[in-house]
Amino acid sequence: MDHDQPTTGTIVREHLLTGDLSGRPGRIDRVEAHQVTLPPGQAAGRHTHPGGVVGCVTSGRIAYQLDGQPTEELHAGSAFFEPAGATVLRFDNLSASQPATFVACYLLTGDQPAIQAL
Repeated sequence: MDHDQPTTGTIVREHLLTGDLSGRPGRIDRVEAHQVTLPPGQAAGRHTHPGGVVGCVTSGRIAYQLDGQPTEELHAGSAFFEPAGATVLRFDNLSASQPATFVACYLLTGDQPAIQAL
C-alpha cells in the first residue's frame, strides 16, 4: 500500500492490479486499478491525473468537482471520469464520521504517476 499526502488524515491507496497494454496500438501502455479509502472528513486536495481516470464509488458520499464544472455529490454506485490533465478541485469525503471508498482505474503511459498534487 502507498499513501497520498493527507490534509486531515491518511488516504489509503491499495493497488489491485496492473494491466499491460503495451502490445496494443495507442499511447496508453497500462491501466492501474486501486481501491482508495478517504478517512472521515478527508479532502483529497487539488490534483490532476496525467493519463486520466475512471472510477466508481463503493461506499460513502463524496463531493466531486472538476475545474469549470459544478460540484456533484457521488455515492455508492456513482461512476466518475476525469480526463487526462483535468484539474480536480474537490474529491472530498462528505461524512465527518465514516470513510468513503472508491475504485479508480488510471490510464498511464511510461513512468507517469497515477496522481499529481497541484
